[in-house]
Amino acid sequence: MPNTLEFATILQSELDQAAVQESCTGWMDANAGQVKYNGGNEVKIPTMSMDGLADYQREGNAGFVGGVVDLKYNTYTMTQDRGRKFGIDKNDVDETNFVVTASGIMGQFQREHVIPEIDAYRISKVATTAIEEGSMVEDGYTPANASIVTKIKTGIKNIRKQGYNGSLVIMISYDAQMEVELAMAGKLSAQTFAAGGFNTKVNSIDGVPMIPVPDNRMYTAIQIYDGKTAGQEMGGYVKGSTASDINFIILPLTTPIAVSKQDDLRIFDPKVNQAFSGWSMDYRRYHELWVKKNQESSIWLNTK
Repeated sequence: MPNTLEFATILQSELDQAAVQESCTGWMDANAGQVKYNGGNEVKIPTMSMDGLADYQREGNAGFVGGVVDLKYNTYTMTQDRGRKFGIDKNDVDETNFVVTASGIMGQFQREHVIPEIDAYRISKVATTAIEEGSMVEDGYTPANASIVTKIKTGIKNIRKQGYNGSLVIMISYDAQMEVELAMAGKLSAQTFAAGGFNTKVNSIDGVPMIPVPDNRMYTAIQIYDGKTAGQEMGGYVKGSTASDINFIILPLTTPIAVSKQDDLRIFDPKVNQAFSGWSMDYRRYHELWVKKNQESSIWLNTK
């Protein structure tokens, strides 16, 4: 097998790629290029505003009227520092199949626990932003094929009326998507949607792609378990006690800014591991999501 350090580097790269491609919110990571990050738990995100057009001054060859561009970097804090340690007794696995076993363990851990939690956290942050902004929220709707398309088109229209004319995306529950499909049987158009270099075909309404999201990630709030407190030892997350289920969220592609950084994946073989006689693997991921202050009114939220 490759040495432990080489294997850890390869596995970490594969996990990073899978985290974007398998996530329902992986497309949000593309906006992280706007972020200035110099280590630690703080990042700076730019917000730009500028003056509008003015009359060209022909008299006296005065020409152009000066304008002002205001570029400010707002400081945001990364709050989600999550991780787990896993151990494999050396009698349960030998060096020849450790690579396969470790890949399977970490791959399954990421698919079943890491990715759903990151998705749920991001979606809840986007929903909370819409709720706090207040003007773009519709509550108490049970998806029905007679009305679901009108509800979605209304959301798209209201975002457009705010002046957001760029690309939009719809994150939708499977129940709501089924009602859309029933309402538009044979009329839905499919388009290519890209996330992390991975292209997939999804249905769309008015040219806006619909990304189906499992129910256990579509909450307006979640409670994150610390893994230590009594009753929270299993870690992960659950639906918040006062949270609502989300039918769909519509927002511009550029509104959410997501960062997800995996710390160096550490693997210790039985000869180095001092805690017990076996392999030890440390997984740590640092992530966060923000919405620019000047785009908080660009999110349409519909809940059950």
